[in-house]
Amino acid sequence: MPETRERREQRIAKLERLRELGIEPYPARVHRTHSTAEALEAFQQAPEGQRVTVRVAGRLMTIRVMGRSTFAHIADGSGRIQIYLRRDLLGEESYELFRRQVDVGDFIEAEGPLFRTRTGEITVEVHDWRLIAKALRPLPEKWHGLKDVETRYRQRYLDLIANEEVRQIFILRSKIIRAIRRFLDERGFLEVETPILQPIYGGAAARPFTTYHNALDRTLYLRIADELYLKRLIIGGFDKVYEIGHNFRNEGISVKHNPEFTAIEIYQAYADYNDMMRLVEELFSSVAQEVLGTTTITFQGHEINLAPPWRRLTMREAILQESGIDIEEHRDYESLWQAAEERGIKLTKQPNWGKLVEKLFAETVEPTLIQPTFITDYPVEISPLAKRKPEAPHLVERFEFFIGGLECGNAFTELNDPLDQRERFLAQRKEAEGGDEEAHPMDEDFLLAMEHGMPPTGGLGFGIDRMVMLFTDQTSIREVILFPQLRSKA
Repeated sequence: MPETRERREQRIAKLERLRELGIEPYPARVHRTHSTAEALEAFQQAPEGQRVTVRVAGRLMTIRVMGRSTFAHIADGSGRIQIYLRRDLLGEESYELFRRQVDVGDFIEAEGPLFRTRTGEITVEVHDWRLIAKALRPLPEKWHGLKDVETRYRQRYLDLIANEEVRQIFILRSKIIRAIRRFLDERGFLEVETPILQPIYGGAAARPFTTYHNALDRTLYLRIADELYLKRLIIGGFDKVYEIGHNFRNEGISVKHNPEFTAIEIYQAYADYNDMMRLVEELFSSVAQEVLGTTTITFQGHEINLAPPWRRLTMREAILQESGIDIEEHRDYESLWQAAEERGIKLTKQPNWGKLVEKLFAETVEPTLIQPTFITDYPVEISPLAKRKPEAPHLVERFEFFIGGLECGNAFTELNDPLDQRERFLAQRKEAEGGDEEAHPMDEDFLLAMEHGMPPTGGLGFGIDRMVMLFTDQTSIREVILFPQLRSKA
């Protein structure tokens, strides 16, 4: 019999013994007076000599039996505290019940006065205790240093029990999201919610997840972005809106990509991509200061300063600096391909010049962008929702921003010309007919909204997960998503 199964059966036998003794191992009520953190604080704040009695509750993390006395630690969401049980205080029956029927992983209540041990640790001297939840499975071997990645991701609850640094990542993630909301709310932005199930997916270049609604008898898609619905709200008269929520993209899984991820999109009427750049650098530096106490972070050995202003480079300048190729001197596909070949830059075939420029940038520039950098002015072919540059209509007023070698977000001066938008969608349709599975679909309802008039608008989107990766020095997105998608064990 495998060891884990045997130990589980031993615990079930203990549970049955408890019930034979008239003890309910899963009582409906808990009667704690303090969290572990509150208990420690109460002792530290009490006048010298004043007795502080508490009733705490939590999971047993360690048990150290020393004959007629036992030391243990219990943990709740606020921390952990030591408890001390003595046979002469509890009595033979209660002490032996704890020693024989309770295991590491079980939840208990413990009541008694606090004192400080000879080693200085604040401890509950237990005068009364009660089992409040029996754990039927033991924590994994060496749970206090659980490192197996497969177990950590598939059974995140064990990861959270075992690794305090993992708990802190997700606590910080929550603080980051709260700080983002506070930053935007204070600047007059309205948080909204838009559909996740959409009749036409759009707002990004990605393959969607497809589902079917029986009552409506129609195919629907999980959203790949919020953009087109948020723009409808701009058209409707909300001047500043944002949404934090999940997007879904039917793409590969990697250390940078999860098919379900958290993003924020922000739209501001009467603004352009320059306004969005200022918003980004102010938001990132403000959130860092609030949650980390500094605007300087360390990511993979690099000290990164998030304080404004950030560096700004056009895509043309960035590619020229790193590859020696001036894309404006190679405005057709074959010429640009040949220029890359001559410099030993191996690129994969792309459907058009703009896509080839994007690939060249990714290969030569992206890994070098460690300090916060805005890359501006992208080819129109890869930016179907952005406004053209008046002085260079083959480019658009778009930027992406990069930190630590990661692409962290995307923004435009939004296209608000409905006739130009229709032509862009038609061009995307041709790309789809040519086999591009990520081409943007035609959206007549969105065009109808645009034809009612859309003010000049700046728009921005970025991944919350990537921001958390940066702030917590993690290279894998799975480290900052509580339950990442994984391949089936089968």
